[in-house]
Amino acid sequence: MNEEQPSFDDFDEIHSVRPEDCDFDEVLEQALSRRGFLKGTITLGAGAFLTSTSGLSSIAQAAEDPFGFDPVEANSLDSVTLPPGYQWQSLVHWGDPLWSDGPEFDPMTRGTADSQARAFGDNNDGMAIFTHEGRTILVANNEYSNLNQLYGNRASGRAETTDDIAKAKAAHGVSVFEIQQNDNGWQVVKDSPFNRRITSDSEMDLTGPAAGHDLLKTADDPTGTKSLGTWNNCGQGETPWGTYLTCEENFNGYYSSSDPDVEIAPELTRYGISFVDWGYGWAKVDERFDISKHPNEANRSGYVVEIDPKDPNSTPKKRTALGRFKHENAEVVLSKSGRIIVYMGDDERGEFLYRYVSDKTYIQGDDHSDLLNKGTLYAARFIKHQIGEWLALTPETTGMTRAEISIHTRLAASKVKATTMDRPEWVAVNPNKTEAYCALTNNKNRGRKPNRGGDDTPVGGPNPRRKNLYGQIVRWVPHNNDHGSDRFDWDLFAMAGNPTNQEGLYAGSDNITSDNMFNSPDGLAFDRSGRLWIQTDGKTSNEGRFEGMGNNQMLVGDPQTGEIRRFMVGPNGAEITGLCWSPDQRTLFVGIQHPGEKSASTFPQDGTGVPRSGIIAVTREDGGLVG
Repeated sequence: MNEEQPSFDDFDEIHSVRPEDCDFDEVLEQALSRRGFLKGTITLGAGAFLTSTSGLSSIAQAAEDPFGFDPVEANSLDSVTLPPGYQWQSLVHWGDPLWSDGPEFDPMTRGTADSQARAFGDNNDGMAIFTHEGRTILVANNEYSNLNQLYGNRASGRAETTDDIAKAKAAHGVSVFEIQQNDNGWQVVKDSPFNRRITSDSEMDLTGPAAGHDLLKTADDPTGTKSLGTWNNCGQGETPWGTYLTCEENFNGYYSSSDPDVEIAPELTRYGISFVDWGYGWAKVDERFDISKHPNEANRSGYVVEIDPKDPNSTPKKRTALGRFKHENAEVVLSKSGRIIVYMGDDERGEFLYRYVSDKTYIQGDDHSDLLNKGTLYAARFIKHQIGEWLALTPETTGMTRAEISIHTRLAASKVKATTMDRPEWVAVNPNKTEAYCALTNNKNRGRKPNRGGDDTPVGGPNPRRKNLYGQIVRWVPHNNDHGSDRFDWDLFAMAGNPTNQEGLYAGSDNITSDNMFNSPDGLAFDRSGRLWIQTDGKTSNEGRFEGMGNNQMLVGDPQTGEIRRFMVGPNGAEITGLCWSPDQRTLFVGIQHPGEKSASTFPQDGTGVPRSGIIAVTREDGGLVG
């Protein structure tokens, strides 16, 4: 059996060991009762506060059912489980050709570099729907590849030829393709003029404050304005002018060094760059991934990339003004004055939550080319009494230039002493109310170790649990009901936990019950009616502290009452990630990522016997609205 591929975070922990640093006595966390937590605010000293889930809204049963479906039970089935009255079909899976000249997925060879370049990529994540000239275009991120599955045709389970490595590079990036609905449901439109694969070798423009800076210049690009490729694309965002934002997350795991004695700059180690990669071996065939030869290359990844899905000939643009870190998603909203606001999380233990505010305002039909190039980055600080503030990252507050802030954003946020968070993942903004939510997925190092930059990770505030295994969802309401305000009120919408066998804070908040419990909230999105859809990427052992949670799942939360109901359970080993709706809201597209990663799976049961990530289309049997 092939050796199991470690998770991104575990790999970084192995190669970036941090000292144990217990900030609070373990006895203290055991003394905190669940009832006391939920009853009100508890002072822990040193400015750390735990807050009530009822701070901004009460948990009460609504007079009318806001969900419209019966909850499904947790399970460990190798399939997709939906409520009665709902159905699903496969739309597209890893290796499915997007052009008619591409071969169908071959379970024996798992494809070649050429076939993969003409096919849907692997491990899809964030996605969005666009309409143009009466056509429906779906854009989906292809985050990474499971080596054991990608190279399942190799006895070693690893790349054995240069074509193998090129295949992995082609499986990463973004897939753009037209879809249409017919009597057989939703189908990919092969050979559509809008179909496009953007991979780790596609040409990109570097824009914004960092463009042309010495830290972005390389032998291949002495101007520092062009780069090749995007990879490890996690969540997404959409702009008011109809473009797609893809977010580069764990970019660091693709770099390595052929020289074991080379000194790695501390600015690179802050981002997890080390001598070894995650086993992809890209530096063996592409020298730019060798940091001993091209140390600046790593500074050219870790950005938000803007793509125009309506123009297949357009060049994607890396927007350095939005900062460089392990981007989860990019939630775009307008301030009262019309400025572009982009909320972003940095998905690593003890890193930060960010906001970008454009200098100019958005006016429909006007030039928008600089709205994501010229603006100010902020990092969040959560302070006493459920108040928070956005700290501007400027030359005055950080002692860094605008370009340096864009490239070394983590260092800038550390300088202003922003709050270290429990892996901030997707941010979602309520379309019907001025409030935002962020999934803090988990953090086993909370209260035990500093972050990679040496910043303390104290227990308290929005991160109330030491060695946080379950995660929570934080919510904030900007002052004056304006996302452009620098101050906000906050609370915890939900603390995931296990009320059946855990006590105190680890049982979760009051809106977590034996009927809806989950761990590691990750993807978040609102539907038009203002319901919050929650996707998980956590432990699926269904044992011990995770007993009763089953496979990863998707739930729906009511922001008004706090009630949470389970809508879907995914197949074995899969993460549920990425979702969007058809223009008529009668189909919900959902991503099924890495089925079989840490447990046996044959999803999607298509006869190949190979577990394949993909997108499914969920509809109601009566043809009604889904969300």
